[in-house]
Amino acid sequence: MDIKSIILAAGKGTRMKSNTPKVLHKIMDKTLLGYVLDNVKNIADESFVIVGHHAEEVEKFLGENYKNAKAVLQSPQLGTGDAVSKACPFLKDYKGLVLILCGDTPLITEKTLKEFIEFHKMQKSDLTVMSAIFDNPTNYGRIIREKDDSLKCIVEEKDATPEQKAVKEINAGIYCLDWAKISPAFNQLTSNNAQGEYYLTDIIEWGKKNKLSVNAYTLKNNEEIFGINSRLHLAEATKIMNKRKLVELMENGVTIVDPDSTWISEDTEIGKDTIIYPSTYLEGKNKIGENCKIGPFAHFRGGVEVADNVKIGNFVEVKKSKINSNTNAGHLSYIGDSEIGEHVNIGAGTITANYNPITKVKSKTILHDNVKIGSNAVLVAPVELQEWVNVGAGSVITKNVEKNSLALTRSPLRVIKDWVKNLNN
Repeated sequence: MDIKSIILAAGKGTRMKSNTPKVLHKIMDKTLLGYVLDNVKNIADESFVIVGHHAEEVEKFLGENYKNAKAVLQSPQLGTGDAVSKACPFLKDYKGLVLILCGDTPLITEKTLKEFIEFHKMQKSDLTVMSAIFDNPTNYGRIIREKDDSLKCIVEEKDATPEQKAVKEINAGIYCLDWAKISPAFNQLTSNNAQGEYYLTDIIEWGKKNKLSVNAYTLKNNEEIFGINSRLHLAEATKIMNKRKLVELMENGVTIVDPDSTWISEDTEIGKDTIIYPSTYLEGKNKIGENCKIGPFAHFRGGVEVADNVKIGNFVEVKKSKINSNTNAGHLSYIGDSEIGEHVNIGAGTITANYNPITKVKSKTILHDNVKIGSNAVLVAPVELQEWVNVGAGSVITKNVEKNSLALTRSPLRVIKDWVKNLNN
């Protein structure tokens, strides 16, 4: 069965106190909205992102990064039910399932969403709501079930009786709909409430009135529906995500020497028997091979591919580069926009000068196999060094260098005898 998704991303996010739309705030250099879209990309063949606050910025982000996601404007913002209704014209004759999610819940996983959809199908549901069990459910809408365990209704806290407030099962805000059966609800929602808004939760009552099958699926790990509404929430979500990633890596044969000081993005792959030393920060999308040593105090800025048996040492920053096997960059270096061969040694203090501040162009540095770079060298891109080239310490390389050559730009040493002694006389 076909599946499409609707992602609610129109909110202002007032508590973020930011000029940046809430869903474009980042964890490990990836937007909140990006996490949600990546977790549905293998499930839904098309996504409709409901935009409102700073709509142009969110639409631009989608255009540059997600070709199967379409921005749909909600203006003015009249509630979650109204938001979903904005996608209705694009789904007029659609007969499959629709997954509805929030754009500020980056911790939801693809695995959970697949289990949710499978539950929906097995129950032969027309509408399924995801729920979670909270010891303290204050401020959440409560899931009220029928005697047969199907969903009866969702009661908001302000409307709940004392008995309903004691219920610990809450609405997680994720829905799976049989679109052909449920979509008529969005033309019939009313705004008869204190806020004058159209609530998405009202489709449950509509479904019950129309004798449709309405159920609730209980989430196994309620951390996954943690929503970001403030900078504090952003920091808390980052910690949760990082811990989850570190546990996954360690369970798959990666040594993390100090999990408390190590940060590794969800999109970083690391092979077994690699060691990650303390105070290492790997953001963005990276791939690291087996038997590598990374850190301490190493920083990957994304787009980094490292083969097996590579050492990236302390205070080495790497960005958008490919480093082949048995290569070392031991300390105090910057490697950016580079292709580096096998058995290359990069001396301390080496810099690939990849950015021209006048033209704003970033250029590439290519080092072939067995190149040796002396300490404190600057490689001014675009530049290519062929196999077995040696670069003397302190050199600035501005031209390509042929195979087996020694490249030097060092000025001759001058020694002025008794200079200090004469200076003090």
